[in-house]
Amino acid sequence: MKEPDWLVWSREIQAVAQSGLTFAKDPYDLERYEQLRALAARVMAAHCNTDGTRIEALFKDQYGYATPKVDVRGAVFRDDRILMVREAADNHLWTLPGGWADVNLTPAENVVKEVFEESGFNCVATKLAAVWDRSRQGNQPPAPFSITRLFFLCELTGGSAATSLETSEIGFFSEHEIPADLSLSRTLPRQLTAMFAHHRNPGLPTEFE
Repeated sequence: MKEPDWLVWSREIQAVAQSGLTFAKDPYDLERYEQLRALAARVMAAHCNTDGTRIEALFKDQYGYATPKVDVRGAVFRDDRILMVREAADNHLWTLPGGWADVNLTPAENVVKEVFEESGFNCVATKLAAVWDRSRQGNQPPAPFSITRLFFLCELTGGSAATSLETSEIGFFSEHEIPADLSLSRTLPRQLTAMFAHHRNPGLPTEFE
């Protein structure tokens, strides 16, 4: 489902303001970009029932040319069952292990790190299965920034189930046993279906918009 126009527009205004504040030199231009940033925060807050000062503070923390944020997710299989983790926060919902990509690590290194930190299992990334824009993947909760998600197929190499500060439970699930209480802001049923398809047929091409 398409994201609401107000969300798309407010993100775009924020991105223009962020890039403008990075490159503008004229003090009057800088003031106008600050006003645009505040406007973007007010628009988003009005539709999300959130304190506008909180969103504006979030926007103020962004520096440099505005680009999408990168999130990585690991599809780790043991036989025909996929590894999933239950979050320790956010209503304790299930998701593929993953998170924001850290600097100085490749996307593949990031997903291996995230899988280990959240599940206790070691793996190697074997295939980039999908590159998806979060906003094009379904009716998900509003997000203040544009997000690109990289989904990797990963081969299990060792380790054992271990929870972390971020996770409260670890499990492997067949395609017909996927938990109903998914963290839809992180992993959608159709994305899991795609990961099973890539696992069964590694020759499938990488999916992207």
